[in-house]
Amino acid sequence: MKQNFSRWLEDAWYKEMYISSTLMPLSMLYDDVIRFRRFLYKKGIYKTTKLPVPVIIVGNITVGGTGKTPLTLWIAKVLKEEGFKPGIISRGYGGNAENWPQWVDENSQPDLVGDEAVLMAKKADCPIAVGPERVKAAQLLLDKSDCDVVISDDGLQHYALERDIEIAVIDGERRFGNGYTLPCGPLREQISRLQHVDLVIVNGVAEEDSEFSMAMEGNVVINLVTQEEKLLNEFYKISCHALAGIGNPKRFFSLLERKGINIESHPFQDHYQFIEKDIDFEDDKPVLMTEKDAVKCSGFAKEKHWYLPIEAQPQQQFKDKLLTLIKEKIRG
Repeated sequence: MKQNFSRWLEDAWYKEMYISSTLMPLSMLYDDVIRFRRFLYKKGIYKTTKLPVPVIIVGNITVGGTGKTPLTLWIAKVLKEEGFKPGIISRGYGGNAENWPQWVDENSQPDLVGDEAVLMAKKADCPIAVGPERVKAAQLLLDKSDCDVVISDDGLQHYALERDIEIAVIDGERRFGNGYTLPCGPLREQISRLQHVDLVIVNGVAEEDSEFSMAMEGNVVINLVTQEEKLLNEFYKISCHALAGIGNPKRFFSLLERKGINIESHPFQDHYQFIEKDIDFEDDKPVLMTEKDAVKCSGFAKEKHWYLPIEAQPQQQFKDKLLTLIKEKIRG
């Protein structure tokens, strides 16, 4: 029931259904609360913490997945190439640990610290800490490692943590939906918020001169049981199941369809906690899933289950601008 409602609400946001007018008063109230909250931080009434190391925020202004995590991993890699020692913090969404913040490594349990956190730990060669309060997560990171730059995966609206560079990620397919803030639309903040960030990058094709483009590349699938690797195009014209419990499942399904794969799609709610029956469709067709979902399914997967790792590929101009900002704002 909850999953069906979430999908209905998403359709309302991105197809401008009648929900827009019925929830308009609540969105106006939401706007006032957000503006007042930012005012309190700006005036110092709400405390903002300045860390002893630079902070880079990778966030968005819409609800749902835009590609923040792949971009965060890419930035960590670039920083390491430049001689930095980056660390990553995140919300740990979907985790139900009793105590926060939590240190994360590749052996951490997704149900405790969140699926995205474990995914990052498996892919990033840098320390990771998660928790609802970004400041505390960052402090744990600094206490347990020698990182000299903190990258926050999400947290654009978490103003308690002072930041040096803000990067906003836009979903190139869905953009800003109907253009309204919650609950009338998908916006966490007004679109004008983008005028105050340092970089705007689009998961897809940029539409404005102020935006940069980013592609998501994935050509090899990995078996959850045997770790065998296959080229994705080996599934060309083959009938497969495809499942995704991410912010925008349609993006994953569209990627597979563009590769010529005949899929039966199975969308799930973002951060969905899979159980065995969710991924067993009682036939022998291959099952393709995202890497984020795979970290929660590996314990009960079969040899018909494969996952597709995705890497962010921002355009060169974005990398050049990011390195310029790092030199200006971080290295001085």
